[in-house]
Amino acid sequence: MANGKRMTTALKAVDREKDYPLTEAVKIVKSNAKAKFDETIEVALNLGVDPRHADQMVRGTVLLPNGTGKTLRVAVFAKGPKADEAKAAGADIVGADDLFAQVNEGKIEFDRCIATPDMMGVVGRLGKVLGPRGLMPNPKLGTVTMDVSAAVKAAKGGQVEFRVEKAGLIHAGVGKASFSEAQLEQNVRALIDAVMKAKPTGAKGTYLKKVSVSSTMGPGVKVEVPSVLAH
Repeated sequence: MANGKRMTTALKAVDREKDYPLTEAVKIVKSNAKAKFDETIEVALNLGVDPRHADQMVRGTVLLPNGTGKTLRVAVFAKGPKADEAKAAGADIVGADDLFAQVNEGKIEFDRCIATPDMMGVVGRLGKVLGPRGLMPNPKLGTVTMDVSAAVKAAKGGQVEFRVEKAGLIHAGVGKASFSEAQLEQNVRALIDAVMKAKPTGAKGTYLKKVSVSSTMGPGVKVEVPSVLAH
């Protein structure tokens, strides 16, 4: 089935004006995910914040109960025993000055970057390369740490980073179309719980304004906000 035809069929299954309960929205999105590959299921949240103000920034991590269905490639900046610890935990790339040179040349073969605190002097010089890609290690996200083993295992085990964009939006993948409806719903709730806990002090009025769920190739399905806040 051609993409256009598939999308037309999928759109007929969705009332674009309606907000669906989360359980129903997940069911519709999953049933519409008919591409030849295992589509990623994504959540979009519209928040009542202006991230240009420091006290309205929303950022954090969440360990999804059912993982993401995706294997992240993890790089660790570390030396000596900490480098050995990172390798033992399953890090894909481990290095120090050699890894700096590689990244500085634009060779980025990883999805998550972790560093020990003593390496931040080196990593900090890569801000212009790693920053725009959202890969800069950050103590608040647990990616600048002496416990590199735990950080690597969390990244490999389904930890998702979220960060609000300019328009107050957060996008995050919460699993694959091959997941069960219950697994997807649990992951969506875990993400939204984490975002709610990360509510900044400067947020005024309605914090969680809109929620929608979609698959890589499918249309977005709007979700009733109360249905994601109720457990």
